[in-house]
Amino acid sequence: MLPLRPPAWLAWVFRGPPGPRGACAPGAAGSRGRRVGPLARRRCCTAPGTPEVPLTRERYPVRRLPFSTVSEQDLAAFERIVPGGVVTDPEALRAPNVDWLRTLRGCSKVLLRPRTSEEVSRILRHCHERNLAVNPQGGNTGMVGGSVPVFDEIILSTALMNRVLSFHSVSGILVCQAGCVLEELSRYVEERDFIMPLDLGAKGSCHIGGNVATNAGGLRFLRYGSLHGTVLGLEVVLADGAVLDCLTSLRKDNTGYDLKQLFIGSEGTLGVITAVSILCPPKPRAVNVAFLGCPGFAEVLQTFSTCKGMLGEILSAFEFMDAECMQLVGRHLHLASPVQESPFYVLIETSGSNAGHDAEKLGSFLEHALGSGLVTDGTVAADQRKVKMLWALRERITEALSRDGYVYKYDISLPVERLYDIVTDLRARLGPHAKHVVGYGHLGDGNLHLNVTAEAFSPSLLGTLEPHVYEWTARQQGSVSAEHGVGFRKRNVLGYSKPHEALQLMQQLKALLDPKGILNPYKTLPGQA
Repeated sequence: MLPLRPPAWLAWVFRGPPGPRGACAPGAAGSRGRRVGPLARRRCCTAPGTPEVPLTRERYPVRRLPFSTVSEQDLAAFERIVPGGVVTDPEALRAPNVDWLRTLRGCSKVLLRPRTSEEVSRILRHCHERNLAVNPQGGNTGMVGGSVPVFDEIILSTALMNRVLSFHSVSGILVCQAGCVLEELSRYVEERDFIMPLDLGAKGSCHIGGNVATNAGGLRFLRYGSLHGTVLGLEVVLADGAVLDCLTSLRKDNTGYDLKQLFIGSEGTLGVITAVSILCPPKPRAVNVAFLGCPGFAEVLQTFSTCKGMLGEILSAFEFMDAECMQLVGRHLHLASPVQESPFYVLIETSGSNAGHDAEKLGSFLEHALGSGLVTDGTVAADQRKVKMLWALRERITEALSRDGYVYKYDISLPVERLYDIVTDLRARLGPHAKHVVGYGHLGDGNLHLNVTAEAFSPSLLGTLEPHVYEWTARQQGSVSAEHGVGFRKRNVLGYSKPHEALQLMQQLKALLDPKGILNPYKTLPGQA
């Protein structure tokens, strides 16, 4: 990691990598050549002897709705639909019943692994007739409990629906099944000189169908926008087994209601996404990453404003983290900071088509930022391996937090000028009752990941946090869920971000598309529990 060349003084202010101790290498290669990202290491984070996660129904006040229970006749019917794809072994069902944060646990006794939309259709048709509740599940990397059962819902896994159906090298339009892993899709399109329009820390495990179902944001949102814009079409199986084929590859189609938008962000409550058509941008020829230290959050904001003005069209990401995030990454993951200790850190990525042009613009920006005191230290990388090393510092914060204890996670949108105020507020409010209160996230999108760690789950600490965090967010006209979705955890706090009329219309859409309520019950909408 070397500084950009232009001014001589920049070369000695911006230091290189930390030498042999530079342990901020991304995860080692896993099976089938997949990089083991933070969420791909799910089982590695659970040491032998780890206490079993309490059942969700025992930890939270939730009542089972009057669904049928799975019978031997149901199992026989499922075996006819997906021969060899019916899992009932209790040991094999342990992981799919527990969320990645290990704070929620269902008690499903059946997991189904279809390979085609026709099989999904037949499964849902049977469940609809029998009034059996269904929990669609992709990579199970969600943060709000949307991908695991609350009670004994049938887990419908898309893991075997992992085929690329088509890719057009001129338009960059990819059509694939919902169970394709994001990182594998990224590798597929990058070999063809394109990239996926989204990138997440969970890319080694998450499925594209789950990304769409939760309207995942991620690290490229600043440059390429949300999935509401990049998803061109969907194939969705409805609650009664009907297949809605809106898998268009057209960028412009003004014929009637844009039905696919209903299912983007619906978290499997309106239908099961089985295939996706998505627009992939061309692969940038030049990528640079700068990792910088800032003396305060005011300077972080000024750096962002300056960055937008000076980097313009090549700016592709602007991330920030506080000092406590860096300390936790170092303590639990042994990743070394490449810059001197600072109150805040920012990661800036540029992506363009001309390496010389981009380097010149980035160099001018860095010279200005250092000269004006916005930045106190930093390092720059253009080599792909070193770029990944810097990104690991940001992407693996979630993993570091999970190793620090029980994590109370909040994913909120706020006006950027108020983005960090709630972190300061909570540190004063919680005092010694919390181990750590940290803030990091996508500053360019106004998205704060607010995390509080404690030795163990505490109802009293939860009561101090909620509804305070949601009330504070509502006073700033923010959103209680920026990109993680609603799931089980936030279903009853939507009123802080949506008016009554909007919630009522959502309930009406749910009743129309899933009148028996069998799809992902107890999730997303208030009052279902």
